[in-house]
Amino acid sequence: MFNKIVTCALPYANGELHLGHIASTYLPADVFVRYLRLKGEKVIFVCGTDDFGTPILIKAEQEGKTPKEYVEYWNKRDEEDLKKCGIVFDLFYKTSAEDHIKFAKYFFEKLKEKGFIYKKTIEQDYCENCRKFLPDRYIKGTCPFCNAKDQYSDSCEKCGKAIPLGEIEDPRCAICNSKPIKKKTEHYFFKLSEFSEKLKDWLTSNKNLQEDVKKYVLKWIEDGLEDWDITRDIYWGVPIEDGKVLYGWFENHLCYITTVLKYCKSIGLNGKDVWNSSIIYHFIGKDIIYHHYLFLPAMRIAQGEYKLPEFIPVRGHLLYEGKKISKSRGWYISLKDFLEKYPADYLRYYLSSIIQYNQSDANFEFATFKEKINSELVSNIGNFIYRTLKMIWDKFEGKVPNAEFYEGIDYEFLKRIENISKEVEKEMENLEFDKAIKNILEFSNECNRYFQTKEPWSKESKTCLFLSANAVASLCNLLYPFIPFSCEILAKQLNIKKIEWKAGAILSPEHKINEPKPLFTKI
Repeated sequence: MFNKIVTCALPYANGELHLGHIASTYLPADVFVRYLRLKGEKVIFVCGTDDFGTPILIKAEQEGKTPKEYVEYWNKRDEEDLKKCGIVFDLFYKTSAEDHIKFAKYFFEKLKEKGFIYKKTIEQDYCENCRKFLPDRYIKGTCPFCNAKDQYSDSCEKCGKAIPLGEIEDPRCAICNSKPIKKKTEHYFFKLSEFSEKLKDWLTSNKNLQEDVKKYVLKWIEDGLEDWDITRDIYWGVPIEDGKVLYGWFENHLCYITTVLKYCKSIGLNGKDVWNSSIIYHFIGKDIIYHHYLFLPAMRIAQGEYKLPEFIPVRGHLLYEGKKISKSRGWYISLKDFLEKYPADYLRYYLSSIIQYNQSDANFEFATFKEKINSELVSNIGNFIYRTLKMIWDKFEGKVPNAEFYEGIDYEFLKRIENISKEVEKEMENLEFDKAIKNILEFSNECNRYFQTKEPWSKESKTCLFLSANAVASLCNLLYPFIPFSCEILAKQLNIKKIEWKAGAILSPEHKINEPKPLFTKI
């Protein structure tokens, strides 16, 4: 039976994935899942595309496609691009799937039956020029909380707050730029305001949630939660009644559950039982904290059938050369374009080493990227691996020699090899992958110093090469979650059939390796 479920925030099916998506969400989740599986844990790893909402409608209209055609293309493209980066899900699904639509409707009806949803007549922006209501991304204006200009009407990129419907200041139609008029319409609302105390209890009692994020969210609760408009007057979405659809942030996170139910059904398991008996992780970026720390838990508490997550790991944004990445403003590097020029492992290593487990933003700089890869991955880690295996190949016909005798330096190095996985394991369990990389790099530094001190090319070499070969095997295991493509090649050179989370005497004397070749080349 599975014991952990790991999900990633759903990418909007409205354009290509960029490096910012990978850095904050998909790569950290994949690194963690690979680590768990090396330890032998049973994990379900799922994601999918967020197919509904006004951004999709706008893009589809611009390209002369139906929304369905548009999202089907991006669903396939996103999955392909993620796979090229080594990020592979057990199921990559979509919110436009029929079973998700059915489940979202079921959730809505259950909340309505329990009295947590009610109808209310509101005034909504309506564009007379375009002849349509203007929800969310059809409107741009000024944020009512921080006064940031040119923001979409559902959320502010600058302060991160969700903007209640109709409260954007100086609204303009995002299509024709004309000033909308107010027109009455009837919407459904979710009683988010009733869950302040329960949300506080959950936040304060869950010790797995990041303290800096909890303080952020608790302040929002203290400022007062408003009931939440959960329907929109558009045709593309989960339909309910009177030509209305569910707001994307009401139904999209339910796709975590839908996808797990779908996957479990495909392998003959009861998905609901698996969900409620597993430890759950929802990996997200800091721009959607509001939705995942307030809307998501409130809805699950209200509905009552599906447990809340134990972990919601949050990471900051990735800047590109010091500026905030923005697809809408054309300032980004697509994942596809990047991987056409550089190996996926170079990107995985670099991003893992600079992204911290907090809300701090990191900066992608090509100069730093080049320096890190060349000095750390190539000259440090790669150099030690190749020198060790090449010497075993040349001096001992590819057979790991038996240690003849140990000096003090050998005992120290052996102890380091035996302890390194335990040290890194603590950081992996704490989701501090940048610290894990730093620890592994320092271990590689020690390997190089040991190798240089022992001088196996001119002195007794058997003990040195036996220990160094096992240090290489340990590096293969430790680095696999971060650079899986390279470690799979290294495992073949080492003639290791299974990569596992362990260190120490992995390779026995006389173990036959295959011909070694350099794993990395300089940028």
